[in-house]
Amino acid sequence: MDLDQNKTNKIDIKEMTLPELKEEMKKLGEPAFRAGQVYDWLHVRCVRSFDEMTNLSKALRSKLNEEYDAVVLKQEALQVSAIDGTRKYLFELPDGNFVESVWMDYKFGASVCISSQVGCRMGCKFCASTLDGLERGLKASEMLDQIYAITADTGKRVSHVVIMGTGEPLDNYDNVVRFLRMLTDENGLNISQRDVTLSTCGIVPNIKRLAEEDLSINLAISLHAPTDEKRKKLMPIANQYSIAELMDACKYYFEKTGRRITFEYSLVAGQNDNKEEAEELASLVSPLNCHVNLIPVNPVKECGLPGSSRERAGEFAKWLEKKRIQVTVRREMGRDIDGACGQLRRRHADKT
Repeated sequence: MDLDQNKTNKIDIKEMTLPELKEEMKKLGEPAFRAGQVYDWLHVRCVRSFDEMTNLSKALRSKLNEEYDAVVLKQEALQVSAIDGTRKYLFELPDGNFVESVWMDYKFGASVCISSQVGCRMGCKFCASTLDGLERGLKASEMLDQIYAITADTGKRVSHVVIMGTGEPLDNYDNVVRFLRMLTDENGLNISQRDVTLSTCGIVPNIKRLAEEDLSINLAISLHAPTDEKRKKLMPIANQYSIAELMDACKYYFEKTGRRITFEYSLVAGQNDNKEEAEELASLVSPLNCHVNLIPVNPVKECGLPGSSRERAGEFAKWLEKKRIQVTVRREMGRDIDGACGQLRRRHADKT
């Protein structure tokens, strides 16, 4: 019997932390150590059914099947790059919605980019994820199972996680923080917090909240323009929070966590990729302990924004380096498959 029976009246056991699961086992009249066994099956061995939990009694497995669900995502589509082996997944959620995840193999280990929402309401002009708006936020279990499903498919341990897929993580704050704590729990996958990166378009109050969570994750800020006037043309969030407010939040995050900030900067040809913008950007970020990651925009036909060439990206990087800014040009992974966030999901929706 599958873990996820898609019954809304059942409790999602994969959503529970270990202390919460111990309380749940007590309610069932089970000893506390059973919680550790169930948690290990769910979050270390990543089993796909209660019946696989072979060190539990048949009676307990039957009770778990009757009383609980645990989210199991269904793989709807998979694209594999012939260039570098990058794997892009489309997963169906229990309610029939779809999310994307990406697996990338690097020398330092396997990295998975997960989605945190179904759709997005941030409205960034170059992003396919936001074209149909926001459906809902994902539960912690739905974020975790993107990693578990990919691990089961590839047979390789995931060492790095980035929350940079569809959705704005800080717009789904409570679920994302629960996910982060469970992902890095020593009783679960035990991924180092220093190997987890959260990317946000800049919801200032929640950046400050995150700084208070006693986490050591990396924070990436989707900046994409060095001035308020230029940023508003690309990112509606800039109408709510100024760059000055955003920089103040970044400084606060660094002071609280000691983690260097990364600024993501998507290069749009003729709009934010000139020497003037490079110098403005250098002046803006130089007071911070930071790194700039330049991203040539993946073309999205509905957005109509042309990405800068690799040559221009290289020039832009040199302009920043002359100002002593640490900078890299993001390596393009999976260039021959649907590269931009949301494209695979949108293409599937168009077909169905």
